[in-house]
Amino acid sequence: MSPRPVIRVKPREGKRARAGAPWLFSNEIEMSKELAPGSVVNVLGDDGQPFGTGFFNAKSLIAVRFVAPALDVPVDQAFFAGKLARALALREALFDAPYYRLVHAEGDGLPGLTIDRFGDTFVVQITTAGMEALKKILLAALGKLIPAAKIILRADTPARALEGLESYVEAEGGGRITIEENGVRYFADAATGQKTGWYYDQRENRAFIAKLAKGRSVLDGYSYTGGFALAAAKAGAKEVAGLESSAPAVALAEEAATANQLKANFLKTDVFEEMERFAAAGERFDVVIGDPPPFVKAKKDLETGAKAYRKLARLSALITAPGGFVFLASCSHNIPLERFANECATGIARAGRSARLIHTAGAGPDHPVHPMLPESAYLKALVYALD
Repeated sequence: MSPRPVIRVKPREGKRARAGAPWLFSNEIEMSKELAPGSVVNVLGDDGQPFGTGFFNAKSLIAVRFVAPALDVPVDQAFFAGKLARALALREALFDAPYYRLVHAEGDGLPGLTIDRFGDTFVVQITTAGMEALKKILLAALGKLIPAAKIILRADTPARALEGLESYVEAEGGGRITIEENGVRYFADAATGQKTGWYYDQRENRAFIAKLAKGRSVLDGYSYTGGFALAAAKAGAKEVAGLESSAPAVALAEEAATANQLKANFLKTDVFEEMERFAAAGERFDVVIGDPPPFVKAKKDLETGAKAYRKLARLSALITAPGGFVFLASCSHNIPLERFANECATGIARAGRSARLIHTAGAGPDHPVHPMLPESAYLKALVYALD
């Protein structure tokens, strides 16, 4: 066997990685353009001290992604089988039914890999060259761990371009999936829908808002396929409306409402424009939910994105009835919690409302956070009680 390629960390670099961070950036290492993107490498400091085993990609700003703290760790089917079994054991301890995020990238020690489970269907999202290069043995390990699994590949995220990878989707037999969550049955399309087709990260937050919704009117902004709206209707909300710009998502939300025998009205529209119309008409809701797509997709978008969150908070507060509640969320890791909370508070104040922050949350426990990677704690959710 030929020796494994070695990547060396520059002198006085790699401090975060030495402390346990799972990444090394291109300016921290001696680059090697001869290695194929996604090569498995040993990483050594300039002093010869081991950093670990990782994936290397000279095309990416994140040049090394660690998969093990020791050198020469075989990244083979047995490696993936062990990681997947550990991830599965955690989820089975957390959930009674097989509907959850099975693998959360670095949070489960598998950089560039996300797997969402919908019963016997697994939606696999690959975003890095290292994981792409080992796709066959990864899928073989998954199939052995959970036989008869249907696998849908969603290798079409914009992050793949940063790794020099092309995009594709493989969904033999179609991508329709069913989700069971908080006593509600939802529908989604894992082949063409957002991300893997569903957002498990908001499971606990949907349950929290559902408790507040009983006997109250609810507006679900950016309702997608009905996540918050139908959870609220199931909990006994007296009136539920959902706003969503995607016609296919609206159709799936309406289908789920019928299947669950729940009353909810969904409207294909621009959320900001509809909220402004509600405000002008004096319409008010007891619970207003604002869970938009990422407004801050990159660091350069921070100021414009922050302004958008501020606007969402202002409009939400304007259409919230006295004594009502506002839920605001951001899935943009590029805006820190403190900044997001400040923009939300500013927006509410500009609506002329006073509020109390009663709940702060993130993603559910099937989205484990790497303790040395703040980016993996991307979701921020705030609940306010308004005057």
